Amino acid sequence: MTREEKNKEIEVLLERLENSDVLYITDIEGLNAEQTSNLRRTCYKAGISLNVVKNTLLKKAMERSSKDFEALYPTLKGSTSIMFAEAGNAPARLIKDMRKKKQSKPVIKGAFIQEAVFIGDDQLEVLSSLKSKDELVADIIALLQSPAKNVISGLNGAGGKLAGLLKTLEERAA
Repeated sequence: MTREEKNKEIEVLLERLENSDVLYITDIEGLNAEQTSNLRRTCYKAGISLNVVKNTLLKKAMERSSKDFEALYPTLKGSTSIMFAEAGNAPARLIKDMRKKKQSKPVIKGAFIQEAVFIGDDQLEVLSSLKSKDELVADIIALLQSPAKNVISGLNGAGGKLAGLLKTLEERAA
């Protein structure tokens, strides 16, 4: 790879790093071509981008980035692939699903989610339990609607009783 090709690759990585708030650094070493292809296909269906990168080029892109990736530098050893996603928990949930199918790879080396850094594969449970922005918005809307639903339900119930009581009194008077 020539110096120009390396600089071009660093620029591509830098642009991806700047435009994404969710980055997982994983190890997929040992997967054969079929397994790697299946992993890429599964990632694509889940809206996750998976790329194998050179550690030195990724580190240089991270150093040039406006974001602070310094805590992830120690994870840049051995075979490295990166996963970009919109939702912070999407790659972790995908990896967790793969573990249920007895697949040991990919292994999480580190993750960068909205300025928070997670190091190590033991963070899988924490990362998969993170709620996405859409899930948080849905939870907040549900919380906001709950008291209003109770008031409306109470009014409908009391209104029904009140109307029934009035109807009964009307029938007695007649």
